[in-house]
Amino acid sequence: SAALHLAERGFKVHVIEANKVAWGASGRNGGQMIGGISGENRISKSLGADGESIVWDMRWKGHQIIRERIRTYGIQCDLKSGYLDVAIKPRHVQGLEAEFTELKRHNFPCEIKLLSKQEIRDTIGTNAYIGGLLNMGNGHLHPLNLCIGEAKAAVNLGATIYEQSPVLRIEKQSKPMVVTEQGSITADFVVLAGNAYHFLEPKLRGIMFPVNSFILATEPLSEDIVCEINPQDLAVCDPNYILEYFRLSADKRLLFGGRCNYFGRDPDVIKRHLMPRMLKIYPQLAGTRIDFSWGGTIGVPINRVPQIGRIDNNIFYSQGYSGHGVNVTHLAGQIIADAVAGTFDRFDIFANIKPFTIPGQHIFRRQMVGLGMLYYALKDKL
Repeated sequence: SAALHLAERGFKVHVIEANKVAWGASGRNGGQMIGGISGENRISKSLGADGESIVWDMRWKGHQIIRERIRTYGIQCDLKSGYLDVAIKPRHVQGLEAEFTELKRHNFPCEIKLLSKQEIRDTIGTNAYIGGLLNMGNGHLHPLNLCIGEAKAAVNLGATIYEQSPVLRIEKQSKPMVVTEQGSITADFVVLAGNAYHFLEPKLRGIMFPVNSFILATEPLSEDIVCEINPQDLAVCDPNYILEYFRLSADKRLLFGGRCNYFGRDPDVIKRHLMPRMLKIYPQLAGTRIDFSWGGTIGVPINRVPQIGRIDNNIFYSQGYSGHGVNVTHLAGQIIADAVAGTFDRFDIFANIKPFTIPGQHIFRRQMVGLGMLYYALKDKL
């Protein structure tokens, strides 16, 4: 995101990627394009009287950027409008009612509607939820194709991408040097964008939980099943901390995702974790073949606020989107590009909110994640 923003402004941009473009969360996420920024209340309070309006302007900015890029660069990523927040408990319904009121108060331009339990049943073919909020301003897309399309656009504007080039170190000097096994690049500015996969910079340790999330992809479903479980082709997500989310792919597979306390990549283990959860919502899918399964790591700041800042005068970082990465990374990329160009208004909003730190968190990573998952699972039960 930042690379394309900077290339559009005429900067000479080099992207150094340890694996392949979109190898991490950018390509593996569930493709849910959700408005909003994690930690909005904390951000708003930090800004005083104008905080609410400033945050409101930012919370949908990522959507605008995505739609503009799809149009401008002809990116084929199966963008669809329509998203359903679902409620499991009465307190969830109250939260959705408050969100509905807030959207109305701000004259939200897209269709929004509160749904009853029966309306949920009619909309997504399950009795698992007691209510919901339909938002046609949110949506879903193919995240890997979006990221690859943006990378191609940046290259066409003069950016260079070096794949399979893990960074060994960054030498902090007047012009920082990024060193890899294959060579080095000296730059006016460096942006660290490794998110939950970044282990290089000690100053970023212990300020973010790595949370694992996994996805199943079923075989293509029959038209009858599609009409039963998701005739409007909506993305769906519940409000739990250990949440579940699902949508249909363009070829009518159900993509079903959830967070769990597992660190491996074994497809059979992922299936064992997620299949019972999927069938609890859709028992009619019993016997449906699972063709693919995968997972990855989400960066969740301890205070839930996206972390945008700098570790040196000309070394910036952006990370910690708490599952809202499709939207917020596009906003963050623009904010970072502004900062490189010398405009810090929005950058300082995030940089001035100091992250909470857990000493030793990077050493006891798995144990801390396990404790965190247990804590949030207990909160979900309440």
